[in-house]
Amino acid sequence: MELLQTIFFTLVALGVLVTFHEFGHFWVARRCGIKVIRFSVGFGTPLLRWKDKLGTEFVVAALPLGGYVRMVDEREGEVDEADLPYAFTRKPVWQRMAVVAAGPAANFILAILVYWIVYTVGVTGIAPVISAVTPGSVAESAGLQAGQEIIAVDGKSTPTWQALNEKLVGRIGETGKITFTVTQPGDSLPSDYQGELQEWLSGADEPDPVSSLGIVLYTPQILPVADEVVPGEPAALAGLQSGDRVISAGGESMVDWSAWVAYVRARPGEAISLEVQRGDEHFETTVVPKMATAEDGTKIGQVGMSVLIPEWPEHLVRKTDYSLLQALGRGVEQTWNTSVLILDSVKKMLMGLISAKHLSGPITIAKVAGASAQYGLTAYLGFLAFLSVSLG
Repeated sequence: MELLQTIFFTLVALGVLVTFHEFGHFWVARRCGIKVIRFSVGFGTPLLRWKDKLGTEFVVAALPLGGYVRMVDEREGEVDEADLPYAFTRKPVWQRMAVVAAGPAANFILAILVYWIVYTVGVTGIAPVISAVTPGSVAESAGLQAGQEIIAVDGKSTPTWQALNEKLVGRIGETGKITFTVTQPGDSLPSDYQGELQEWLSGADEPDPVSSLGIVLYTPQILPVADEVVPGEPAALAGLQSGDRVISAGGESMVDWSAWVAYVRARPGEAISLEVQRGDEHFETTVVPKMATAEDGTKIGQVGMSVLIPEWPEHLVRKTDYSLLQALGRGVEQTWNTSVLILDSVKKMLMGLISAKHLSGPITIAKVAGASAQYGLTAYLGFLAFLSVSLG
């Protein structure tokens, strides 16, 4: 089910981005008097096709991994004399440049519109409060402590986890000082702490900026309480239901969800005795995790149940609302910031400061598309806008 969801949301994202990109080329070509032969979204076998009154064939093909706009062009073969005035090659240089630039421009416009929608709905995030600091880390050497809230990095505001991560990504591959502005628990007066970066994460393939600095952000304890129990899977066959809490497994206390997951993953095909709490009652049952294959090829156990995520404390939830005009301004600003971040990453890659693997391929795009969809429409739209800027 998760794989199907990932495939679906990846195809939707690519379909939207490709359509906008190619429509940019198409729209400007038409305005410049260039005859468009075909507008195709996707490659391979056509699933849908039709023609408009100007003779352009519109195609939706089986593989939505790209698209193209085919115009009358003397470089691609002989052109009928009647079509020569409408050929791409017969147009002034500025018009040809406009047609070429229209695709990327359409993606930037799409990004602004999507970010506008996101900010109009309102942005909700979690305050980046430190839960723990790893010994020997950059965070420890800077003097950061548990309980502090990071409100800025290098003078740039970080009201949420996402904002903190975005600011840190911009420092990957760099050497020099990094400044954290924090507030203490129960005190709104900010203080600055400085750490030192040394070619930070330059060789990492999939960097995790926050944890690599030695910062563990606060999360509420996630207990081993079932949310969804998939019918026909081991948990359901063992009689578990939504809302059940696993107290112990094989005689070992399950203090949180991660302990339960680790225990199950390590025991594919083994019978595990469980103590379960349902409401005020306790009962015992046995579950046999089915065998599955992890991404690295190892065999793991799975029981087919998801976790019930607890509510965040209200004082850690950051909700920002914008008017329509403010949201549009934020959309333009975020599109610009994303463009700068991407160009800066490319520059660092060319200079050898970061790994070329930072430029995500199709597999990473698919994973992020599926994961962002799980976090809701706003997260998915934010990913779509980011990808649109990248394509542009």
